[in-house]
Amino acid sequence: MYRIIAVCTGNICRSPMAERMLARALKEAGLGSQVSVDSAGTTGWELGRPIDQRAGQRLEQSGLTALDHRARQFEASWYEERDLILALDVDHYDHLRNGAPHDAARDKVRLWRSFDPAVSHLGPSEQGIYDPWFGEASDFDASWQMIDAALKGIIEFVRKELDAR
Repeated sequence: MYRIIAVCTGNICRSPMAERMLARALKEAGLGSQVSVDSAGTTGWELGRPIDQRAGQRLEQSGLTALDHRARQFEASWYEERDLILALDVDHYDHLRNGAPHDAARDKVRLWRSFDPAVSHLGPSEQGIYDPWFGEASDFDASWQMIDAALKGIIEFVRKELDAR
């Protein structure tokens, strides 16, 4: 099983949205039985809390749900247990790369939008997905669009990884 984790700050907005969106995209691509997706936060600020209501509503608009989601914090052991660690914003990327126990673990950390062809040529500082928690429903729509734009690239990357195994 190829394992992916999406990581944001508190694991109540961006990363659970990304987790559910990617899981559906993988299933639709015929990879659902070969790849698992989960999510976490870089902090414990929201531990145990459900998905932000606005993020949940945005998922529901597209036929997804996260009613069973409970926020959790990224654990150091997951560097070894995950094949791909997808940071949703630049601060998450820096935090995860700096916390990696060795180069091989650090190499697993990628920015989500590094797979978006519209911004993949840009540096990491320009590939983040800002935190919609401080905004309105339109900010969650913007996050959705940025997450969605990278899905095809992530699927292509995972296919190559699986083929190489």
